[in-house]
Amino acid sequence: MNKFIDRAKTAANLNETAKTLAKTFAARAVDHDDNDRFIYANYADLKSAGLISAGVPVELGGGGADVRALCDMLRIIAGACGSTGLALSMHTHQVAIPAWRWHHQEPSRPMVEPLLRRVVDEKIVLLSSGGSDWIGGSGTAEKVDGGYRITARKVFSSGAPAGDLLMTGAISAEHGKKTVLHFSVPLSAPEVTVLDTWRTMGMRGTGSHDITIDGLFVADDKIPLKRAAGEWHPAFQMIATIAFPLIYSVYLGIAESAREIAIDIAAKKPICSRTQSIAGRMDTALAAARMAQTFMIEAVERNEPSAETINDVMIGRRLVEENAIRTVELAMELAGGASFYRKTELERRFRDIQAARYHPLQKEVQAEYAGAMALRQPIDQIF
Repeated sequence: MNKFIDRAKTAANLNETAKTLAKTFAARAVDHDDNDRFIYANYADLKSAGLISAGVPVELGGGGADVRALCDMLRIIAGACGSTGLALSMHTHQVAIPAWRWHHQEPSRPMVEPLLRRVVDEKIVLLSSGGSDWIGGSGTAEKVDGGYRITARKVFSSGAPAGDLLMTGAISAEHGKKTVLHFSVPLSAPEVTVLDTWRTMGMRGTGSHDITIDGLFVADDKIPLKRAAGEWHPAFQMIATIAFPLIYSVYLGIAESAREIAIDIAAKKPICSRTQSIAGRMDTALAAARMAQTFMIEAVERNEPSAETINDVMIGRRLVEENAIRTVELAMELAGGASFYRKTELERRFRDIQAARYHPLQKEVQAEYAGAMALRQPIDQIF
């Protein structure tokens, strides 16, 4: 019972902190969006408020928030500023994964604990190289004495201007077989450059620039994982199971905020049956997105990453994507012509929500994976 009470209290406190910050982030969001300006000030606030270390176990000095509480935090923040929510989700899942290992894989504690302690003590920001380092991997790792020489270009590295460590990988072709090596890269290394490439339709404040790695040496003992390129590995089953509910909480938050804006605008006009129908369809789509998000979180909470949890999470991811996008589309329709003006802030949410389409597993691959699972066919190379 005490554990339950502590968890509930942690979630409630994190929720209130996120709501307080969201007011500030909402006031800054227009400027970040209009000027392609990275959310530097928001990162400073996230650090001061303890949200950077919210997912680190209490025993290591962190906030001790579980995935469900972290999802709620990201949903609230994204409702105010989608860019801040998405960038924070990329750091948060890179914290939540080693935190899960610390809780559930005791032999892994010596490996993950130093990183988690640095997040607390130094307030370091972790970057994900996202689609660059999906199952197929990217970049090259040339074997040299004592380690590897890394050359790569990583795209969609959200939060890059504020990052300290890039959690990434590269492909080695030793022994005639492609092997993905996983390691961390300090952004301060002279071989690492953040390029100014992020000019986009939406999510303009995330700073998801390309990062180049030109000849960085990574020692053998700094490579915690090697896996076959181009196929699912148990480590990636864990990573994907935990990461995607957090990332898609952002899109749910954007959809919820679009709904609130549209309802406020519509309430100031005469109500007719057509208006009610649009509002009803909007709320139905939003309810579907919420249910799908809950389904994803429940898959994480089984604490058994597997091909089955990947299937559940990716089905949920697909349903959140489709219904969150539909919610915002209907919010635009409900608000009418007013939605076309930037000052209503609906059009920014319409642009930001489009990014939900582009994370793995995209719809055709997700459908193939789910179908293979249903028909009991191999899924190892469906990604």
